[in-house]
Amino acid sequence: MAQKQKSRAKKIKPGVRFDNKHVRLRTGETQRDNGSYQYRWTSLDGQRHSVYAPTLEKLREEEELVIVDKHDGIKTDIKSRTVNELFDLWCQLKRGIKDSTFKNYIYMYEMFVKPTFGRNRVVAVKKSDVRKFYNELADGKVLKIATIDNVHNVLHQVFQVAVDDAYIRMNPTDNMLKELKLSHNFDSEKRKALTLPQQELFIDFLERRPQYNHWYPVFYIMVNTGMRVGELTGLRWQDVDLEGGMISVNHTLVYYNHRDEKGCYFSINTPKTKAGERVIPMTDGVRKAFQMEKQYQEDTGLESIGRVDGYDNFIFVNRDGHVQHQGTLNKAIKRITRDCNDEILEKYSAGSDPVLLPNFSCHNLRHTFATRLCESGINLKVIQDVLGHADVSTTMNIYVDVTNDLKKKEIASFGAFINSDRQTNA
Repeated sequence: MAQKQKSRAKKIKPGVRFDNKHVRLRTGETQRDNGSYQYRWTSLDGQRHSVYAPTLEKLREEEELVIVDKHDGIKTDIKSRTVNELFDLWCQLKRGIKDSTFKNYIYMYEMFVKPTFGRNRVVAVKKSDVRKFYNELADGKVLKIATIDNVHNVLHQVFQVAVDDAYIRMNPTDNMLKELKLSHNFDSEKRKALTLPQQELFIDFLERRPQYNHWYPVFYIMVNTGMRVGELTGLRWQDVDLEGGMISVNHTLVYYNHRDEKGCYFSINTPKTKAGERVIPMTDGVRKAFQMEKQYQEDTGLESIGRVDGYDNFIFVNRDGHVQHQGTLNKAIKRITRDCNDEILEKYSAGSDPVLLPNFSCHNLRHTFATRLCESGINLKVIQDVLGHADVSTTMNIYVDVTNDLKKKEIASFGAFINSDRQTNA
């Protein structure tokens, strides 16, 4: 017996190792004191790396992945890097976007990603992890889809850095926002335009009520030009040709956290896209609204004293002469809506169906203008140009929604006509 063991020992090559079950270990494999296993290797950059597993079988599965990574050119120096660390790298590399957009990306990431999801290792993140995180934002934090969209926009770009630099094979955020929208039925949330009766009620109320009459020009122009709120609040008198009847849109006013010692303040940006830089013809009503604003400021001694990035002489200013804030306009709409509806309901009689103003914002007025253009049958290309849509599909989506609504109304009218005709003949 002793002779056999001695014979076997002679056959074992120097440097060959076995685990406690006498299974031969490959190069780089070792069994640790606690019984688990370790595989160590050196990458092309000279760095040493290790993976661990509770069993030799699991360890060799990890080894296979390492071998495949080497074959596919997947780098290993990011194995321990977190999503937060990759975000920092992305911040250093990101170029070609407006400062306000970039600062908003940083804010969104630090607010919703960094404390939780951002601590995960990049290589360990799976699609199921992203799905769970997005569901938590939607259901746990009850964030609006627009906010989650911003978070996704950042995360997708961050993980794409890892894909492009061959740290991971696939971007785990691919199609995850689309999946979230479908599972939560977010796609059904379409921005609503005011109906024509609601639009007329809104404008009439502003015109009649002295308390809100000073808001008439800005909201009338907004709902009859389709300008974005930042384009309108950033408009200067030199951008408006009252004689020629044209409005030149060449910049936008934005308010955001600049992440410096001053914090939040206004800046001037170029339009969001090249298509955003445009000229809008004005109707007689829009021209009169501009003239009304000019007269109001002369009568009250109000003048523009604000200066933003070298821009001044702004048309729409607050009581102190500084530029208007989008939040102020939306708050004004809420008060106007409340008082307008109260007035209607005081006159409301049982059995009637009064027209009331819905809950809406400045952007709904832009959508309202787009809807009126589509309803009037104006050429689709003209609508795209006036609204400043870079992609005609954006215009087309509004057009399709409007025409479908019109079809429903026409068919309903047809049905009512048929029923009334039958009752007459009966």
